Amino acid sequence: MTDTLTCETSPAVTGKLSTVDRFLPVWIGVAMAAGLMLGRWIPGLNIALEKVEVDGISLPIALGLLIMMYPVLAKVRYDRLDSVTGDRKLLVGSLLLNWVIGPALMFALAWLLLPDLPEYRTGLIIVGLARCIAMVIIWNDLACGDREAAAVLVALNSIFQVAMFAVLGWFYLSVLPGWLGLAQTTISTSAWEIAKSVLIFLGIPLLGGYLSRRIGEKTKGRDWYETRFLPTIGPWALYGLLFTIVILFALQGDQIISRPLDVARIALPLLAYFAIMWGGGYLLGAALRLGYPRTTTLAFTAAGNNFELAIAVAIATYGATSGQALAGVVGPLIEVPVLVGLVYVSLALRRRLFDPAPRRQPPRDDDRPSVLFVCVHNAGRSQMAAGLLTHLAGDRIDVRSAGTEPADQINPVAVAAMAELGIDITTNTPRMLTGDQVQSSDVVITMGCGDSCPYFPGVTYRDWTLPDPAGQPLDTVRAIRDDIAERVEALIDELLGAAKTV
Repeated sequence: MTDTLTCETSPAVTGKLSTVDRFLPVWIGVAMAAGLMLGRWIPGLNIALEKVEVDGISLPIALGLLIMMYPVLAKVRYDRLDSVTGDRKLLVGSLLLNWVIGPALMFALAWLLLPDLPEYRTGLIIVGLARCIAMVIIWNDLACGDREAAAVLVALNSIFQVAMFAVLGWFYLSVLPGWLGLAQTTISTSAWEIAKSVLIFLGIPLLGGYLSRRIGEKTKGRDWYETRFLPTIGPWALYGLLFTIVILFALQGDQIISRPLDVARIALPLLAYFAIMWGGGYLLGAALRLGYPRTTTLAFTAAGNNFELAIAVAIATYGATSGQALAGVVGPLIEVPVLVGLVYVSLALRRRLFDPAPRRQPPRDDDRPSVLFVCVHNAGRSQMAAGLLTHLAGDRIDVRSAGTEPADQINPVAVAAMAELGIDITTNTPRMLTGDQVQSSDVVITMGCGDSCPYFPGVTYRDWTLPDPAGQPLDTVRAIRDDIAERVEALIDELLGAAKTV
């Protein structure tokens, strides 16, 4: 996906999106409907698809998930993962939501809303225990969450899933109901079966994404990798998602269509669960001041579930036609459209809650030229450029900077490089790019944000091709700084020289 919903959603940007990107919810709805109809209308299709498997793993679903996840994991900047692993608030918050609150909430909702349907209730409890390791990466990317944080949290979920799934299944299906005087049951699964699911659905695309970035950057450089390679493979994430949805619903279409009332009963606690978990994650992230990207990642990793694992466990324990298996199948039927909708909710909340700056820049009372520097994270290149222009031009030029996916803080190596010139940028903070900032600027200089930067007639656009200083040593960042300084000096001559002739 290009960035399939770009991180700036002003009307100008929306108008530039491809047809596929603009109508994403429509295509997902069509894929779900197509899968349901194929499973219902083509006799034996689900049986044929079920036979195309190896050691209990459906090859069509595995193929779709691998195609879906690889482009997103190829986008992850693995040299920035240490900034995530050091964020204790994020890690502890995620573990709390995923392994304490999530299973307990699904247990409570299942017993509260399905007290008379023990098979469906058990199936939902199993869904609540299977924390998401696959599709959450797609939802996070669509909502412009922190890719590096998503990779770390998904890996953390995978480790806990292998270690804790069977233990929590025993606790929530047997021990806790016994304490409360409720009906008890059990599940049958092994640590290897869970580990196998993790290795296939996360390990393979994660390894592929990591090797792609390492080899691509080593042979062609980061600029080529992010401006040429990633846009080429990006759309395949969406294709893989749609293919997976078609196959998944084709496998279970007959059950879903033939039992609509049961589906409705199962859907109610699922809807409540997704809304509460996502909303709780979002509120927790906002309360912890994680910033928009990591708050979004926390919310989606809390709300998503590993339906592949839940369905596999239900079928292995209770049979393919059991109510427990149907409850697992209904999971993605509800999860997919709900979380797509929450992507749009997240993007809307981003503008209201995480961009405290006024929507319009205050009008200038002079004829100073205005320059806006834009990069992805507004943490390195654009901050150094703004600092240099302010230092060299003084108040003769109105200087701004912003990012399409602003980081939590400025790159400390960039701060050190600027301090060597006597320029202090420690008080600056990364800011979200808005259409109004662009529209009210005379010159917009981009540094790698590409099509995420909105276009307005009458604004002059320049693109400075510069390496990303993220994760680079001080010597490398010095060279980037000096390159920017030369460009800034030329820009000053151009703008102020032009101003003098007017």
